[in-house]
Amino acid sequence: MTRILFAALILSLFTAGCTLAPKYEAPEPSVSGAWPKGEAYGYTGHGGERPFPHELGWREFFTDQRLRNVIELALANNRDLRLAALNVEMARAIYGIQRATLFPAVDAVGSGSKARVPADLSQTGRRMTAEQYSVDLGILSWEIDFFGRLRSLKDQALEEYLASEQGRRGAQVLLISEVANVYLTLATDRENLRLTRSTLEAQQDSYDMIRRRYETGLASELELRQAQTRVDVARRNAAIYTQRTAQDENALNFLAGTQVPEELLPEDLTSVTPPREISVGISSEVLLNRPDILQAEHLLKAANANIGAARAAFFPRISLTAAIGTASADLSGLFKSGSGTWSYAPQVVLPIFDPRLFPALRASKVERQMLLTQYEKSIQAAFREVADVLAVRGTVEDQLAAQQSLVEATAVTYKLSDSRYRMGVDSYLGVLDAQRSLYAAQQELIVIQLNRLANQIRLYSALGGGGDLVDPADQTDRAP
Repeated sequence: MTRILFAALILSLFTAGCTLAPKYEAPEPSVSGAWPKGEAYGYTGHGGERPFPHELGWREFFTDQRLRNVIELALANNRDLRLAALNVEMARAIYGIQRATLFPAVDAVGSGSKARVPADLSQTGRRMTAEQYSVDLGILSWEIDFFGRLRSLKDQALEEYLASEQGRRGAQVLLISEVANVYLTLATDRENLRLTRSTLEAQQDSYDMIRRRYETGLASELELRQAQTRVDVARRNAAIYTQRTAQDENALNFLAGTQVPEELLPEDLTSVTPPREISVGISSEVLLNRPDILQAEHLLKAANANIGAARAAFFPRISLTAAIGTASADLSGLFKSGSGTWSYAPQVVLPIFDPRLFPALRASKVERQMLLTQYEKSIQAAFREVADVLAVRGTVEDQLAAQQSLVEATAVTYKLSDSRYRMGVDSYLGVLDAQRSLYAAQQELIVIQLNRLANQIRLYSALGGGGDLVDPADQTDRAP
């Protein structure tokens, strides 16, 4: 009996490499191998000493210490990231369960029975009480995986586990990017609030001056009301930016999963240290290291393994039930000499007619095509995302330089208009127009500065930066 069990186990291990799953071949990327070129993109090469995103951890990319502290709070407390980590643990456990089906489960079973047998059913013709006790050690319905059905299901569970790990990395990349963007938005709104309050003070001073001139008959009521409208607009804008800064703080606290200390919040946009410059390289193959694309590829491999399980369902399923133990009619005689028992019962189930098998195989193949399409779509979406970011990076410096020049010009215009009005050369309408233009130009300058910083973060996350610095080729070796 022991030799039979040992032979069956050895045979199953020798056939462990047998599987009916099709050989997996990595799909060709459905995008251009190089980044787009043109006037909007500028140079997209290595950029001298600039590192690639996959070489740079988020702590090295973000140089502002307060922002790094806020990101650490989010990584420790954010509930979405915590759920993603728990999904990984769940997938890991499911993989462990599926892998364990390849090996027999050995159970110890003790049983006893006592029954009254009437005379007409008794072999002796007299009524009797029958007793039976047994203790067995054995294997119950262990499927010997000759055709790789269980191995295909195990491979599917493994790929789904690895996909969940990439999903966790993707959630981390998204969280870091969101925290940084909300942090910069808060800094921008605080700077806009400071600008609005400064503008309000200047408008109030102008209004007070015109009111005094109006009281002495040197200014008209029209000029007074025009000055009052600019004061009211500035007051309204101050209230709006006060509201926005409060909402930005609420959003940052939500992402961090806790109350962010006031000392970690930015005073304004100019107080935030810009992140490091990075390079995208020449080839778009760097996209293949993005967590969402790796996740889509692992799901594609899982569907590929599922085809093997669907194919194996057409072949015989061989299972074995075996036990060795002791039995006796008396409980005290269980372990006496001569009470030993053994049994084995191999079973072969060959499907003859099962209308579910062919649709199941077709469904597994269609699922693979769907996931292949999703994989290609993920690459195309990632390529477009990076291309859009590169278009911003190639033009934002020109926008910034032009806007700074515009702010300087409108500031001089406002100063000259105000001087001409005070000297009585021009009407107050020219001053109002110059004030409006200067305020709008200053606001737009802040927006462009925000876009420049946020675009660096988008580029870093679009290329997969911000996740754990793990070589995806090593993940299978680290699997449970």
